[in-house]
Amino acid sequence: MDALRELTARHGGRRGLLPAALERARSSTAEGPGAWAPQVAEAAGLPAAAGLGPATFFADLAAPRGERHVRVCTATACFAARGGEHLAEVERALGVVAGTADETGSTSLQTVHCLGYCYAGPAALDGTLPRTGPDLADQLRGRAEPCAPDIPATDTTGAPVLLAGIVAGHSAWDVWREAVAGLRPEDVRAEIVVSGLRGRGGAGFPVADKWAAAAGRPDTVVVANGDEGDPGSYADRLLMEEDPDRVLTGLALACFACGARRGIVLVRSEYPKAMVRLRQEVERATETGDLAPSAEEAGSLPFVEIVEGAGSYVAGEETALIARLEGARGCARPRPPYPTDHGLWDSPTVVNNVETLAAVPWIVAHGGAPYARFGVPDETGTKLVCLSERFVRPGAYEVELGTPVDEIVTRFGGGLKGGGELVALQIGGPLGGFLAGTALDVPLTTAALAERGAALGHAGMVAFDAAVDPYELLRHIWEFAAGESCGACSPCRIGTRRGLALAQRQAGPGESYEQLARLMGEASLCAFGRRVPAAVRSLARAYGPLLEGWDR
Repeated sequence: MDALRELTARHGGRRGLLPAALERARSSTAEGPGAWAPQVAEAAGLPAAAGLGPATFFADLAAPRGERHVRVCTATACFAARGGEHLAEVERALGVVAGTADETGSTSLQTVHCLGYCYAGPAALDGTLPRTGPDLADQLRGRAEPCAPDIPATDTTGAPVLLAGIVAGHSAWDVWREAVAGLRPEDVRAEIVVSGLRGRGGAGFPVADKWAAAAGRPDTVVVANGDEGDPGSYADRLLMEEDPDRVLTGLALACFACGARRGIVLVRSEYPKAMVRLRQEVERATETGDLAPSAEEAGSLPFVEIVEGAGSYVAGEETALIARLEGARGCARPRPPYPTDHGLWDSPTVVNNVETLAAVPWIVAHGGAPYARFGVPDETGTKLVCLSERFVRPGAYEVELGTPVDEIVTRFGGGLKGGGELVALQIGGPLGGFLAGTALDVPLTTAALAERGAALGHAGMVAFDAAVDPYELLRHIWEFAAGESCGACSPCRIGTRRGLALAQRQAGPGESYEQLARLMGEASLCAFGRRVPAAVRSLARAYGPLLEGWDR
């Protein structure tokens, strides 16, 4: 095992440099990956496939890149905002088809699945500059004033946990300093046990159990998963941009509790402002002595680095995220072994999402028991819920778990704009599920939503009114699934394409669909493939006879 670790570390030292090198090469040419990725790999002492694999997998590397590179969101919330019409408008305005660059190489257009502006969509990034709103095409053409409002954030609990730094202005680094000075790692882990905190990235795994599995083991690494990709959710972007010290304090406390000397934050490339804010905060925290300046000097103070993603929804799954950090394609891996045993470069690795870590400073400061009084007995704490642009009051709301969905939609969100009828509500992104607009009398908990065929996920809520054609929405879901499948397993790779072909017929799916859905749900390697049929099933139930046959 020691020889394997030595070989992995030696190989990893080279391969770990690939993502940044590939990005530099991509940014300097408009040619496809075949023209530059093999040379990048060769310069790192690796075979050509080591460069071509990630370069052809990740959207940011594979997409043509002009001098002006525009990324336009075609994810669910932006689809709902304009019925999907905004993409064609942008193509006409820029004179370039999505997925290509113009003949001169001056402008390129790339479609992406969520930019985190679901409250103001449709949205685009012009370089790193956001543009949002119904006149998106005119903004990109220079005929309208640029518009990119900040995220509206509201606490509904009266004692904010996640929004403490944004709403109440409380800094989190004092909690870190007091913890290092007066607590032991087991003290921090004990409070997390009492709190009942579960992962907020979708799986809902007990945080204390994950930490205990890796605590005290040599070379443990803690990764903050900032690869929030669920269309409809922007909670992690809010926290990383507006309260980066809370995110980094939570990461540092997790490192302390697990005995890890190193922490990593993986941030979506679609969140350039978050990347800047986190790097600035790491630099500031290093200067003030709260973080170690290098891996060699790390100890009770961890060394933290910020890494940029490259455009992949599935790479937010923890094993795919680890593969991406190692410089490989962002494909899911079989489990076991679990990351807490064999993770990043074969080291024990704890992966927690950003919102999960943002709750840790409050728990350490106030205690696990007060946190456990939020929510319901089996699902404690608070959750950031994100409402899409179709609501009267879109934005991020911190609510207690167990809050009725209809209260969130009507009391906080104010219902739909213009008094429109809410026909269907998507919760938890493309792998979450749909509820009929007349069936929102359900508590916001994983268990209660599962009973209705939905899932909590990141808790983004995207509203659909009567103007949306249910078959267009069905095709949209299958297009997303087919486009984002990592291809590592046949049930998902082939199943999503077959599902899309069936949806494009604008008729019932036929007798073979039930077998296809069962195969995907039972045999797919990760939750992505397994959840797609369930999400489609919930959509069909929400629309009733209009999508007959898809509820199998």
